[in-house]
Amino acid sequence: MSDGATIWLTGLSGAGKSTVAGILEGALRERGERVEVLDGDVIRTNLSKGLGFSKEDRDVNVRRVAFVADLLSRNGVVVIAALISPYAEARDEARSLMGERFVEVHVKASLEACAERDVKGHYARARSGETTAFTGVSDPYEEPEAPELVLETTSESPEESAARVLDLLDARAVPA
Repeated sequence: MSDGATIWLTGLSGAGKSTVAGILEGALRERGERVEVLDGDVIRTNLSKGLGFSKEDRDVNVRRVAFVADLLSRNGVVVIAALISPYAEARDEARSLMGERFVEVHVKASLEACAERDVKGHYARARSGETTAFTGVSDPYEEPEAPELVLETTSESPEESAARVLDLLDARAVPA
């Protein structure tokens, strides 16, 4: 591959974005690629500390991640951005910024499956009303209309999902 790219993993909390990102990171490093993971939870505690969960704050978070991903990917780094990024317009802005280097991957799982996987209790708190503006429960998630790839994480293993992303990247690579 050797050219930079941003693999934008979007989906509900608990869909498997971070898990797939970790597997992808390892596989790409084994291939000798320079890789950076921009994980939503880590971003929220560092780059976007202080932002809330309003639509405006979520969009600012996505813009910040897109800015960093653009800087890295245009310098030959493969960026794996794993964040909910619930709004299509913000994801479209990221795509516009990076153009051909942007690869949108919808990490798709049902709300029920995500709630079952939730070890932190986020969904239970959102359903009880204790947490407000929770994506998929009290806040919308706008599924991508034309992602480059959809990973059905309720019917395939994380390893299978990661392999499908690698296959997509290989198919997109231009022979030298």
